[in-house]
Amino acid sequence: MRRRVQEHMTTAAPFPVRSCVAIPGPLPDGALRILMICPPLPSHLRAFEAIGNELLARGHQVIFLAEPDAGVSAHHVVHALPPDTALPHGRGFIRDIRAGARRTDRLCRFGPQIITELSPDLILGDQTEPAAGLLSEALGVRMLSVACALPFDPEPGVPLPFLGWPYDPTEDGLRRNDGGQTVARLLMTPHRKVIGDWANRWGLGRRESFADCLSPLGTLAQTVPGFDFPRPVSSGRLVELGPFRRNPPETFPRDIKPDTARPLVYVSLGTLQGHRWPLMARIARACRNLGAQVIVSHGNMLEAATAARIDADWVRSFVPQRAVLARADLCVTHGGLNTTLECLVQGVPMLAIPLAHDQPGVAARIERSGVGLRLCRMSRGQGRIEAALSRLLSEPGFAANARGMAAAASQLPGAAGAVEQIERLLTLRGRNAARAG
Repeated sequence: MRRRVQEHMTTAAPFPVRSCVAIPGPLPDGALRILMICPPLPSHLRAFEAIGNELLARGHQVIFLAEPDAGVSAHHVVHALPPDTALPHGRGFIRDIRAGARRTDRLCRFGPQIITELSPDLILGDQTEPAAGLLSEALGVRMLSVACALPFDPEPGVPLPFLGWPYDPTEDGLRRNDGGQTVARLLMTPHRKVIGDWANRWGLGRRESFADCLSPLGTLAQTVPGFDFPRPVSSGRLVELGPFRRNPPETFPRDIKPDTARPLVYVSLGTLQGHRWPLMARIARACRNLGAQVIVSHGNMLEAATAARIDADWVRSFVPQRAVLARADLCVTHGGLNTTLECLVQGVPMLAIPLAHDQPGVAARIERSGVGLRLCRMSRGQGRIEAALSRLLSEPGFAANARGMAAAASQLPGAAGAVEQIERLLTLRGRNAARAG
């Protein structure tokens, strides 16, 4: 297998390396060299960095194989891919798919050289980057999958993450999910072709989807038990560890002074969707009509004049989100998994208004677990928003369920648990290899 991979290895110039704390070279006894492969999405990178920080604290070595402008924290080793010189084509979702397919192709083209030189003990591969699984199998390097977003691990009754359908293991539900898979296959054609091409070059057999490139050893997930849909088939390979990021406590903004006698609602559509000021304005008006106070964070996506058109008590580019959630009675969110997890950890019920990516799937789980409600694309008028907010603020069951989820989340190990899984896997494998020898 290695010979077949070597036939396709590039002879391009060496990868640029950024100076950092740990430099590739001899490792102390017992230390592991871990290669991180993650797309340049801020929330995913921060989750990988949290695992990386735990690994470094235990004396292991961490190396990112990433885009030149990925924005990895300065204290991590980074081997940068050659830049993507192709001009972007299409818009929105289609453009992102094409860019992701080009990144997977570049990782498969240039990755074997750097992985062979580094000789890592393990690859940690984001589930949304199929090159990690392809490279792992082709080069014979062990890999664990990491689910920073909703897990991709196949489960008969669970729809694809970007679909807001409910869990349904009946014959009708399975037929519907098959239809979703067919549509996804068409939408993902650029990525599917890249995956299939490299799998064919390396003799790996038929591969075409992200799920085909997951680690056979298992998945480390940020989800909280009871939040995701039931997984009777894939639960044995999926380890739910809770949020990987455990940032230090934050201070509530001194210039925001809520009235403790009135409900406080926090509104955030994330950094990528913070430009949707008309929607945030409708949410703010609905809150005000119900007598609630409103904090809106737009992620620095609005000019001051536009932000001023949102009739909220406080409108900010950014706020210390965890500190605000600690005081909030309710969060209105786009359904991004990071914000959702922070709400679960704080025990804050949610109104989810999904906009893109896996947000419909997250919103479906928010509703099913009883920690909030969701509004679909056709139900985002002010009246519908106000009715949903009224239920969430007046019915105590949502807050009680959210507090129960927070109690469960507080017992989860996060990134430290991910490192324990890594060490346990490699120690066990090492012992088995020694016995076989």
